[in-house]
Amino acid sequence: MITDTHAHIFWDGLREDVEGVLERSRAAGVSRIVVVGTDVKSSHAAFELCRGRAMLHPTAGMHPHEAQDFDAVAQAEIERLCRSAECVAVGETGMDHFKSFSPRADQLRGFAWHAELAREIEKPLIVHSRDAHQDTLDVLRAVPGVRGVMHCWTMGLEELPHYLDLGFHISFSGVVTYPKNEQIRASARAVPADRIVFETDCPFLAPQKHRGKWPNEPALVRETLEFVAELRNEDADALAVASSANARTLFRLGHP
Repeated sequence: MITDTHAHIFWDGLREDVEGVLERSRAAGVSRIVVVGTDVKSSHAAFELCRGRAMLHPTAGMHPHEAQDFDAVAQAEIERLCRSAECVAVGETGMDHFKSFSPRADQLRGFAWHAELAREIEKPLIVHSRDAHQDTLDVLRAVPGVRGVMHCWTMGLEELPHYLDLGFHISFSGVVTYPKNEQIRASARAVPADRIVFETDCPFLAPQKHRGKWPNEPALVRETLEFVAELRNEDADALAVASSANARTLFRLGHP
């Protein structure tokens, strides 16, 4: 069974058909979905959506795009949610210098706060990093012992060992299937079997066969996994089992 380790199914186009989304997910062999918050409002939405649905697991965090709004009130609420028993991870957080919707100083401050919290409460950190490798690495190295996942990996073989050395898992989304992304495919071939996980990042980033489709949804994580299995010359079912075991360990999930 497959785990989608990063989904935003509270978005328009998905939340109106949650039961249909989950039914299609189960039909595709997806047994667990981590529903990731990106600000206070969406973190609340993630928790509400997961309540009473055993295959869904919520997180809470502030995306780097929203870092300029991460004031004391927002911090207190994100922390409260992260400390709750049902929360499986801290984030999504991190650094984004591609769009830079929030000032770099605010992103660094917010990211470091999330990393410190994750270490303190012993939950994994979900890290967004786009065109921000060095800043990302500097923050993580400053919080030794924090564990987590590099969500939607878009870097290459040069950067990969640094995050593996920190003990982080590496998550692949549909972007690994896009024709121009050979550096991501090289990373997918190289990641150790006990560190690889998969995601949709839905409603964004549908795999190549569905590129441009809106919304992407958790059922399509199977196509990304099968693509990477072929890259690695591995059996797709075996990779599904192994990567889901990795997700179970990372997020401390029970058996589906």
